Amino acid sequence: MLTAIANGTLTPRPEFQRRLVWTNRDKLAFIKTVLEGYPFPEIYIAAGSVNPETGEGTEMLVDGQQRITTLFQYFKAMPDLRLDRETPPYSTLPDKMSFLEYEVVVRDLGQLDLESIKRIFQRINATNYSLNAMEIHNARFNGEFKQVGESLSEHDFFERHEVFSSAEIKRMQDVRFCLIFMTTMMETYFNRDEMLEEYLRKFNDEFEEGPELKNQITEVFSFVDACNFPQNSRVWKKADLFSVLVEVHRALFRDSKNLLPSHFTRELATFFAEVDSASARSDAESSAAKYYKATLQASNDRGSRIARGNALQLVITRATSEGSLL
Repeated sequence: MLTAIANGTLTPRPEFQRRLVWTNRDKLAFIKTVLEGYPFPEIYIAAGSVNPETGEGTEMLVDGQQRITTLFQYFKAMPDLRLDRETPPYSTLPDKMSFLEYEVVVRDLGQLDLESIKRIFQRINATNYSLNAMEIHNARFNGEFKQVGESLSEHDFFERHEVFSSAEIKRMQDVRFCLIFMTTMMETYFNRDEMLEEYLRKFNDEFEEGPELKNQITEVFSFVDACNFPQNSRVWKKADLFSVLVEVHRALFRDSKNLLPSHFTRELATFFAEVDSASARSDAESSAAKYYKATLQASNDRGSRIARGNALQLVITRATSEGSLL
């Protein structure tokens, strides 16, 4: 099979295969599985094109791209796979034949048209279609960026303030919230989840900024805790909390503002009171009315996130101005 990939007679089909998103750690774990002689799930192939002059044909790798590609990278000592001290290079294996003769269970689908192969691939991976976006990301990525988000989602800040329901936690919406928060801090406001996969992929293998970012977010949690918002405050609604966390982080770590919890609490409570009564007011151009609308309609759209952020920046400016007068 490795020789078939090398000479081009076995080819993956990237237009319907999952992209190669295994971390280096995932690849090493898989290589160790093979070196220790443990089995892995079957792969699927199908007949490809045939050269009518020579009679030579090719086969398509329908399912199993990441596994077979990792084996090929190990076999060829490719730089895409970085070995650790516990994993010997293929060139130093005392029994190379055991590796080359490792039994891979292959199911041959035979001669099928491309559309039929795509449908079969979708059936093989049919569980994805009942998963939400975050659960699919979780199945595809297990790297550094996602792990920082998971760690933050387990912070007792969320449990103490009952931000997520048990059903939301089961569907990984707490992890999604933290990952989008992290991405926004590193980027800017974006539409829904559209930047999330890019960051999961970009920092899947390494995320050097992770420890510092986690420390900053932990400080933001501590700041919000110090504000002592009542549990019935709208700050604990997810859209409001998201905006508060992003803008507090911006104030403390980007703009280096001297923001004190007591001043912010007072100004935000006043503003939220205006927001809560905004639906009964005719001043649609007020900051509170714009904020109210941005929490009510398409709250995860980029425009709504920007509108809430702009309003909270004014609140923070008043809070820091109050502090400078004391």
